[in-house]
Amino acid sequence: MNPQGYPSASVPLQGVPYGQPEGPGMVQHTTVNIIEEPPKDHIIWSIFSFVYLNPFCLGLAALIHSVKARDRKMVGDLQGAQHYGSTARSLNIAATILIFLIVVIVIIASSILSVLTRISFGR
Repeated sequence: MNPQGYPSASVPLQGVPYGQPEGPGMVQHTTVNIIEEPPKDHIIWSIFSFVYLNPFCLGLAALIHSVKARDRKMVGDLQGAQHYGSTARSLNIAATILIFLIVVIVIIASSILSVLTRISFGR
């Protein structure tokens, strides 16, 4: 079994009188099949990005790209699945960073307001 684009052929040895497994001057070859890991679709991360806060609808866009990546993977289009999966990953990273920044800003703002109200009321 040969990968696409690589025909199986016997190549005669040039100038080497030994190594004759199949006949005089022929070389025995080994085909190595490398099984690629299927591309990731990041569907779980996209669902969490969609459900929690969803800044600027990045979670929805990531979820759509994750579903498209999963569909492409099921059809067998691994390049398309990898493209949609990497886009979903980028959108999920952006959504996660924005959610983190929003949470940090809210915590800092609430703590500053709490301190200011204590100072203004003299407690």
